[in-house]
Amino acid sequence: MPPQALLSGTKLKAIFSAALAAATIAVYSPVFGHSFLVLDDRDYVTANPHVHQGIAWSTIQWAFRATEAANWHPLTWISHAFDYQLFAMNPAGHHFDNVLLHALNAVLLFLVLQWMTKRIGPSLLVAALFAFHPINVESVAWIAERKNVLSTFFLLLTIGAYAWYAQRPDWRRYLLMASLFAAGLMAKPMLVTLPFGLLLLDYWPLERTSFGANQSGQSSGTRTATLGQLLLEKVPLLVLSAASSWMTLKAQHTVVRTFEEFSLSRRIENALIAYGLYLWKTIWPAHLAFYPHSIFAPPAWQWIFAALVLICITALVMIYRRKRYLPVGWFWFLGTLIPVIGLVQVGEQALADRYAYVPLIGIFIMIAWGLADLAEAKNVSTTWQVIPAVCAMVVLAVLTVVQIGYWESDYDLWAHTLALSETPFVHNALGATLMNPDAEMTARDLENVGSAQARLEEARSHFERALELRRPLAEKNPYSSRWDMARTLNNLGNLDRIQNRLDEAREHDEAALKIYRQLAQENPDAYLPYLAGILNNLGAMDRLQNRLEEGRQNYEEALRIDRQLAAEDPAKYLPNTAMTLNEFGLLDEAQHRMQDAEQHYEEALKIEQKLVKQSPDVYLPQLAMALENFGMLDAIQGKMQDARQHFEGALQIQRQLAERNPTVYLPDLAMTLSNLGKVDRMEKRIADARGHYREALAVLQKLAQQDGRYAGGAASVEATLRELDAASAPQ
Repeated sequence: MPPQALLSGTKLKAIFSAALAAATIAVYSPVFGHSFLVLDDRDYVTANPHVHQGIAWSTIQWAFRATEAANWHPLTWISHAFDYQLFAMNPAGHHFDNVLLHALNAVLLFLVLQWMTKRIGPSLLVAALFAFHPINVESVAWIAERKNVLSTFFLLLTIGAYAWYAQRPDWRRYLLMASLFAAGLMAKPMLVTLPFGLLLLDYWPLERTSFGANQSGQSSGTRTATLGQLLLEKVPLLVLSAASSWMTLKAQHTVVRTFEEFSLSRRIENALIAYGLYLWKTIWPAHLAFYPHSIFAPPAWQWIFAALVLICITALVMIYRRKRYLPVGWFWFLGTLIPVIGLVQVGEQALADRYAYVPLIGIFIMIAWGLADLAEAKNVSTTWQVIPAVCAMVVLAVLTVVQIGYWESDYDLWAHTLALSETPFVHNALGATLMNPDAEMTARDLENVGSAQARLEEARSHFERALELRRPLAEKNPYSSRWDMARTLNNLGNLDRIQNRLDEAREHDEAALKIYRQLAQENPDAYLPYLAGILNNLGAMDRLQNRLEEGRQNYEEALRIDRQLAAEDPAKYLPNTAMTLNEFGLLDEAQHRMQDAEQHYEEALKIEQKLVKQSPDVYLPQLAMALENFGMLDAIQGKMQDARQHFEGALQIQRQLAERNPTVYLPDLAMTLSNLGKVDRMEKRIADARGHYREALAVLQKLAQQDGRYAGGAASVEATLRELDAASAPQ
């Protein structure tokens, strides 16, 4: 019996599909225990108030208008909102849907290829390579890359619908195919080159081209057409691509890097090298990470060698073009990478694993069909075809599991990236991660890093190294470094404040402010939020250093910018406005402008209460802070009843937060309990005061066992309790 006969039948295809899906989910199951990443997951899920509204008409309206995250992809936003409605802030559910889509994509790829080619073996190998190759981990393990797996789902459905249409061209079938293509574009605009990809499929495996067709009745059952007809039927799809490209350019106008930052020659050189690296990482999937642009231009030999490789492969596939899968797979790879190859530079990356998710399907087709033809020519038995393939898949699956481990936290990701390539961008990112351990580090990460002081000193070393690497480039080309320099200076200023190095903090913040002012004048849409943020930081510094009038000027400018931004996009910028109002209120108190402080706190409180209704998981901590500040102001003014009301509101929230994350919120709980105890004492409610102080003492003693910094607070509360006991003891 010939090998093909063993691999046939609907039941066998169903078994292969189920096994492929189950194996894919099993390999990616470690991500179910991962948390959200701050990197982009914050913009897409954890701090996006629109997404937190779930599936609502207002969310859908926003999704079709939004250009947040520098993209227009309404279906991606809707999918995240749907997940939030189901899973809220439980990352396992969001991860599961990414893995499920990847598994569905692998099955669809298998079924679509088999349907078009009538060959199960090579189709299954392509799908397995797609499912298990570690280069695809970034697209699946990163929640923010939902757009990649979702758009590919629609891409494969579009190809299936196109093959159906090609069997019997009909406007209804065409409309279905075009609708699926439009859906794919609304998930991620990278699909804009698909109309050209469909022309490749017309050549093989659909064999719709009138030139060089093998026979009048192809194996796919499609009808031949002239090149003009094939081009004409792609015109509506090209119109959709053009519309999507226009929307994308509009969305990305604030983040597209200029030619002053990255010259055209540098972009072409990088594109050639990127093509070569994608091929190398397909064959040798090691050292997979983020790939920020180097601060220096690549050596000439790299892009020359890459160009020669591309030319040679192109020549070979044209020489052997009778094996139609060779030119189709190769030009699919080259063509689908064009939108993200870096000729239009967005962001820091020189290349990215996620960009290879669709393009490498072409390379996998070349490998699978090439091996199948070789096995057939050498008369290799099915058993000896299957065994090496299974072994290769096992190796890829193991490498994928290892790669998934680097996506457990932001710290793991950036530490792995830095180990492979030193760039100022990665040093800055790793330093920021070390400053934000609760959100960006696992318990194991914290244990490996050591004490809090060691963690902060390591963060400082990364920031200083980032500046050291940036400065030589800034001298040659200041345009390419301003944003990165400002971001690192800002981070250093934040670290200085944490370590109470206030003079250094001011120096770093003022240097960052100078850059942000320049950037905001040139591109206000992109940089006004950062200008407001650094002004807010400087206002806080002024308050701590008793430079109160300077602080008022900084807060007034920051608040003016925040109000302007919030008027344009309230959901995105009202949280910043509330934060500035809270900080401004503290400055008012320091200047004894109690009425101003009360107005600022009241406005902040109204905003926070509104935000909490939309997204409690994100904004409850800020509401607790606003209530705490307002309570302190009431107590200073002798408004004890109002102070009690605000402190009790804060206490209720702090208890809830401390149950979820005691490491972060127990200190705030202890502070609120102590403040309530003070109000009790002033109102002569001694029994209530004892209860609040005792609970605060228990919390602080627990914290002191883990961190000696809390021992002083515990001793102070204990002394207050002794005073209460002594005052109430019978004389």
